[in-house]
Amino acid sequence: MKKFYSLIFVSLIGFSVLAQSGNAEEIKTEKEIIRNAKAMGDASVATYSMYKLIALEGDNSTYKDSLAFIYYSSRKYGSCFLMCNEVLERDPKNEPILEIKAISLESLGAIDKSLESYAELFVLSNNNYHGYTLAKLQLAMKQYTEAYATIKKVEGLNDSGNYKVTFNINQNHTQQVELLAAIPYLKGLIEQALEKPTDAKLSYNKALKIQPDFVLAKEKLDLLN
Repeated sequence: MKKFYSLIFVSLIGFSVLAQSGNAEEIKTEKEIIRNAKAMGDASVATYSMYKLIALEGDNSTYKDSLAFIYYSSRKYGSCFLMCNEVLERDPKNEPILEIKAISLESLGAIDKSLESYAELFVLSNNNYHGYTLAKLQLAMKQYTEAYATIKKVEGLNDSGNYKVTFNINQNHTQQVELLAAIPYLKGLIEQALEKPTDAKLSYNKALKIQPDFVLAKEKLDLLN
């Protein structure tokens, strides 16, 4: 009887080793498929293989992160949001995932939820672009006091020099504006909402000093003069 159980035990070990070996080979194959699919720009094949990898690797698979970014780059914001939530359950302080979650929510029109995500992100990153976006959303939600507190904090942060903001000048034209000019412009908008026209003028002038061709800042200043 002992020999019988020993044989079963040995057989189970052998099966486990074979299964793990087969699993490793399958994971290797799927990763190669993903690499080739990305090289060819085939998001659908890459997505399918990532789902297979997640099934093989389990809930903690890092390919959930990659899948979230594929959905984001494909502008599938609903799917991106859902996958981001799964990643954040495992890694709640994952800043890149929090950022694309916030952007996805804003793109879906869920401004209040996007605001919450940006508030969480800004605490972690202390990044002036994240703070600027948070203040912009607070202004959109008419949270003027909160927006003012946020934008004043943003003013004191170092600028990475990597960000520009696109503004719609009219139906046919947009303008790229340096973030350092966009920040005082937004502050001016918030100050106007708080009925502080004198402060708003100073903010618009500051924006124009940084970027003299800033069309919207000039228009706002002209209306106050």
